[in-house]
Amino acid sequence: MNWKSTLILGAISSTLASIACIIYAKIYSETQLVDFSKVANNISFILSSSIGCFLMASGYKVILAWKGENALGWINIIYSVLSFASIIGVIGYNLPLEIEFPEMFPGLVIPMHFFPILSFLTVYPFFKPNI
Repeated sequence: MNWKSTLILGAISSTLASIACIIYAKIYSETQLVDFSKVANNISFILSSSIGCFLMASGYKVILAWKGENALGWINIIYSVLSFASIIGVIGYNLPLEIEFPEMFPGLVIPMHFFPILSFLTVYPFFKPNI
C-alpha cells in the first residue's frame, strides 16, 4: 500500500466514522432529550474521527512496511486497546455547570470512541493488497 492509498483509506474511514458519530449524536439527543452541543458538536466529531483514522492509516503503513503482514494482528490489538483507553478521559470530564443531565454525557461520547476503529477495520480489507 502506497501513501496515496493510505491517505484515501484514512479519508474514507474518517468520513464513515464522522457520519456515524453525527447520526448517533442526533438520535441520542432526540431520544434522551439532552443537548451537549456546547461540549460535543459535529465539528469535534469530524475532527476527532479524522485525526484518529489518519493516525491509524499512517500507523498501518509504517508498521506493515517495517514488520510486514505478520504484525497485522498485533496492530489491531494495539488500536483496540487504545480505543478502550481513550474513554478514560470521558469518564473524568467535568462538564460546565449549565449543562443539564451531565450523567448522560458518557452515554453519548463513549460509543463514539469506537466508531473510528470500526470504520477503519471495515474499510481496510478493500485496500489490502492481494485480495
